[in-house]
Amino acid sequence: MTMTAAGPAWPPHPPDHLIDLAEWEALPEDTSARYELVEGVMVVSPRPSYRHQELVFRLCHQLREQLPDGLTALPEVELVIDGRGPATVRVPDVVVVPVEHVPDRARGGPGDVVAAVEVLSPGSRRTDRVAKLAEYAEAGVEHYVIVDPDGPIAEFALVDGAYRLVAEHRGAATLALGPTITV
Repeated sequence: MTMTAAGPAWPPHPPDHLIDLAEWEALPEDTSARYELVEGVMVVSPRPSYRHQELVFRLCHQLREQLPDGLTALPEVELVIDGRGPATVRVPDVVVVPVEHVPDRARGGPGDVVAAVEVLSPGSRRTDRVAKLAEYAEAGVEHYVIVDPDGPIAEFALVDGAYRLVAEHRGAATLALGPTITV
C-alpha cells in the first residue's frame, strides 16, 4: 500500500478478513494514519508526533552522510516480512538499503534491507522491542537498531538467525554498521 495524500480516504471499516499481499497492494492510499499488516490483520496507528518525525529525519540524514557508497537510508519504506498467505508488512521508521534498489521499488523484502531502525513511541514500545525484534530476525535483516528518544540506543546484530545485543549507547552511538548517530 503506497501512501500519498491523493486518492480516496480509507473505507469506514478495514477488511473483515485476513488479507494477502495482493489485497494489501490494491488498497486505496491514505496518509492520515500509519498502516502495517501483521499476519493478514491490518494494524492502524496514529501518525508519529513531530518529535518522532524530527528524530527520524535527523537519523536518515546522519546515516546517509556516513554510510558506505552503495547504501542509503530511507524513512517509512514498506518491508514485506512474509508475503505468503496472510501477509506481514512492516514499516520501519528508517531502513538502510542498497542504492540500486531505490528507483524501482515500492516496497522491499528482507533480502533488500541491510538494517532497520525503529524510534520508540508511547504506543510502539512493546511492538518495537518484542514483535519486530523477532520478525526482523526471522526475516534475516542483518542489523536492528531501537532508538529510545529518552533512553538508550539498543543495537542488535543477526547471529545464527537470532538477534544479539551488540551494544547499548547513550546520546551518540557508533554503530557496527559504521555510522555514528546522535539522538
